[in-house]
Amino acid sequence: MIVVVGIGADGIGGLSPGPRAELARASVIYGSRRQLGLLDDTVTAQRRQWPSPMLPALDALPDGVHVLASGDPMLYGLGGTLTRLLGPQRVRVLPHISSVALACARLGWNLHDTAVISLLTAAPHTAVRRGGRAVVLSRDAASPAAVASLLTDAGRGDSRFTVFEQLGGPAERRRPAVSAIAAEWAADPPGDVDDLNLIAVEYLPDERTSHPSDDAFCHDGQITKRTIRALTLAALAPRPGELLWDVGAGSGSIAVEWSISQPGCAAVAFERDERRRDRITRNAVAFGVNVQVRGPAPDDFTGSPPAAALFVGGGLTQAGMIDACVDHLPAGGRLVANAVTAESEALLTHWHGRLGGDLRRFSHYHGEPLGAFTGWRPAMPVTQWAVTKR
Repeated sequence: MIVVVGIGADGIGGLSPGPRAELARASVIYGSRRQLGLLDDTVTAQRRQWPSPMLPALDALPDGVHVLASGDPMLYGLGGTLTRLLGPQRVRVLPHISSVALACARLGWNLHDTAVISLLTAAPHTAVRRGGRAVVLSRDAASPAAVASLLTDAGRGDSRFTVFEQLGGPAERRRPAVSAIAAEWAADPPGDVDDLNLIAVEYLPDERTSHPSDDAFCHDGQITKRTIRALTLAALAPRPGELLWDVGAGSGSIAVEWSISQPGCAAVAFERDERRRDRITRNAVAFGVNVQVRGPAPDDFTGSPPAAALFVGGGLTQAGMIDACVDHLPAGGRLVANAVTAESEALLTHWHGRLGGDLRRFSHYHGEPLGAFTGWRPAMPVTQWAVTKR
């Protein structure tokens, strides 16, 4: 059995009797240099600092050792990693209060209404949101300035922005004493931020919606419009933690909506045009989602992580495109393709005859002024093929 003990910035004095007794009886304790430095003379175990890289050492941990982790080890911590690697039967976790819980307590936020974002495992732009509240676990002292700049660039500079350093310890500091806004921090970031910090953000303006307007995306007109986007996402049926391939992504609107639809969802966007690839990247940053942007399909399929679902929005009539998409989709994967031309519609009809699935055609109208009255203007009809690979 490996025992994982959570410890806070207040050190061993902040531990309850159970975790303190575990550390007192330990013979070997692993931890970072900062965590090992929080122990006092009541702990006589041999102290071993993690090597770099750390993962091989975790795989080789023998039973009977103790491991220090920050706060709650099951919140983006070592407890979850060790349980995944070694199995829950070999790991016992003694959690401490998490820095997220402490931050919410300081601010008067409900923990269940607050998102948690870890920059230890994700890119800084994933801390951008279009509303709500989040506690952002920083990678280092530079993280607050980086997040503040990203929020400002994404039009979220008015977001309320608080940084906590050494939270829960004797050197705890909150800056500013009353929450500032992200734009102020980005314009004049302090130069003495402690590496052990987190960021609390209330995102403003609050523009959360399940299906953003077309104007929320940077695009050149090559975008799956909002109504058809909603129908496409319904056909793709995203589930938590799944990956989408967005082929002929254009603005990346499908990849973005997929990624915000369920926790842990991400996407790979394939796009031939370099300017559109740049727009996809900007849209991913503006929505704070994990979208990898790659070159043309199917050339760049090789080396891409396998997808649970695949959407084809452009390039349908390119020779071999549908064949390559079907070939790279694993069994049980979902494929959805939209067509607006007679040629691409004929191709989908052909593939529906080969593989089955659902073939649909959507027509919709917009009300527009017609003199002093209102008339209906038809949008281009869209043919959609949806299939699950057997």
